Amino acid sequence: MQTDNRLFDDFAKFMNGAAGTIAGVGREAESSFRERMKDWIGGLDFVSRDEFEAVKAMAAAARDDADALKTRLNTLEAKKK
Repeated sequence: MQTDNRLFDDFAKFMNGAAGTIAGVGREAESSFRERMKDWIGGLDFVSRDEFEAVKAMAAAARDDADALKTRLNTLEAKKK
């Protein structure tokens, strides 16, 4: 048997509205926090992944060149003796 109680209906509507409002405030707070963190991290001197990979490739190439020159120097020094 169902009863018509306006007080419970109004309370349920109020709670649904409050839950929606609280969820919206939570989403807004999270969005604001993410934006502030992005601005804060962006202000630091971090490099992007692309820049890091480019410098890493340059360092590997320089290391290969240094190894090749070292081998060539050792060969020339061995011939000189």
